[in-house]
Amino acid sequence: MSLSLTDPAPREARLSRAVDDGLVLPEAGRIAVLRPRALERFDPLPAARLHMITGFRPDHDALAQAGFAVSPAPSGRYAAALVCLPRAKPAARALIAQAVHLSDGPVLVDGQKVDGIESVLRELRARGEVSAVVSRAHGKLFRFTPGADRLSDWAAVPQRLDDPLAPGFVTLPGVFSADGVDPGSRLLAGALPETPGARVADLGAGWGVLAAQVLRRPGVQEVHLIEAEHDALDCARANVHDARARFHWADATAFTLPHAVDTVVMNPPFHAGRAARSDLGRAFIAAAAGLLTAKGTLWMVANRHLPYDAALAEAFHSAAPVTEDRSYRVWRASQPRRAR
Repeated sequence: MSLSLTDPAPREARLSRAVDDGLVLPEAGRIAVLRPRALERFDPLPAARLHMITGFRPDHDALAQAGFAVSPAPSGRYAAALVCLPRAKPAARALIAQAVHLSDGPVLVDGQKVDGIESVLRELRARGEVSAVVSRAHGKLFRFTPGADRLSDWAAVPQRLDDPLAPGFVTLPGVFSADGVDPGSRLLAGALPETPGARVADLGAGWGVLAAQVLRRPGVQEVHLIEAEHDALDCARANVHDARARFHWADATAFTLPHAVDTVVMNPPFHAGRAARSDLGRAFIAAAAGLLTAKGTLWMVANRHLPYDAALAEAFHSAAPVTEDRSYRVWRASQPRRAR
């Protein structure tokens, strides 16, 4: 199988330097790679022994297509582990704690400076032994051996919310808006129609706050929650206790259903890491149009500065803002041009 994805990237460059500098890994056993990203290369590591662990569906599918063993969750014990540091600090700490818990051997931590690797390195030096530090390509890679506490206080712990819009809902570190209902979703929830129709899809459903609002409306027969983050969807399953809810771990921009829906609700993402990506929102708009009936309606919230006017006009015969505040705007778009 071919495991070559792209030209060498920063992570591969640091791994290569570490191996050249004498990094030794166990000769047998699986190596867990936590939160790898699509199109990354890990050539200095034994490819046949790598177990890629990521709950982000686009990365999961790309890595599987490249020939790696990949799953959304770990299984069993590992001879070593590599943490690919995410941007969110609580999620980074939780991944490192998970790696320490799962691995019987060395734990490697790798990340870019812009993702906080320097501060993580400082924190870990106070909690155990750090060695084999490699600085290259605007990032660092190092080996960590934990102290006696084994980072138990860094482990991912569900947070239960106290919010009238999401009473008792649970979230996890690293999912979008883990501390509570984000302002955009709150604005959209207040603007949703009283009768959205029998079939509804929530694109990028997160931990389920919008789907829960839809299920309170009369006449709703099924709500499809489509979410690319496995942890967020697990939270949604814990939060939305309704037989009419259907849960889909999927990339919303490529998702299809066997039948069209009457309404799509969504608060689409517009960041990939630190980079603003309005093309993600445009892809969500196109996907929504493809899910709807000829008379279907999209309800979408987005930051006011994002240039979605043209994308909505291209995908729908009718589109207009229905409410807004200083930061967000709710759009209603109907009669998709490429309806199901």
